[in-house]
Amino acid sequence: MVVWCIAVARLPGQPAASAAGSSVPSAKKAGKKEKTVGEKSSSNPLLASTNSAPNNEPITTEIYADNAFFDSNKNMGIFSGHVKVADPRFTLQSEKLTVFITKGQNQGLERAIAEGDVAVVRDRPDPNGGPPTRSVGRSDKATYIAATGDVELAGTPRVQEGFNTHIATSPETVMVVNQKGELTTHGPSRTEIRQQPKNEQPPETKPAASPKASGKP
Repeated sequence: MVVWCIAVARLPGQPAASAAGSSVPSAKKAGKKEKTVGEKSSSNPLLASTNSAPNNEPITTEIYADNAFFDSNKNMGIFSGHVKVADPRFTLQSEKLTVFITKGQNQGLERAIAEGDVAVVRDRPDPNGGPPTRSVGRSDKATYIAATGDVELAGTPRVQEGFNTHIATSPETVMVVNQKGELTTHGPSRTEIRQQPKNEQPPETKPAASPKASGKP
């Protein structure tokens, strides 16, 4: 398995979308095969925390894959086979991933295109300080743009947030999840809003009064 790390330096007060950094490819052998999305494991990047990194700390994106190809002339890398991406802002899983690195002295992630059985997880912070709301998006293709922090889902996408599910009703529909976890849909779609039943006890019924005995035999 190949592990590729992209370290993106962020200046104090600089947003993640405009950050720049350097990329360092490395290869490691994995002793065990990683579990898939449906399995419960803390080692699965899709089930890991996606909290944002501090503003004054560099952002490190890790890419796990069975195979990798690097083209230094085009500043790109192609990953295939059990691809998993672990990033403080999102996590991703797909069959293939193409990564483009910015050119120049300060290199960093420019955009990434995931293809084949794509699953993306992003957390939306709670303004009241509570636990974040997790959104899970699935599609045939996903494109991440570092300049905006948006993840674009195409190819019959669907996004589940809690018990609610937003489903594309046309293969041409495109869904965009921004860095805050907000969803925008372009094209026909269907939204399923589910409400859990309340566990209310039925009102107690009083036993019927027995008829009064008459004095007659």
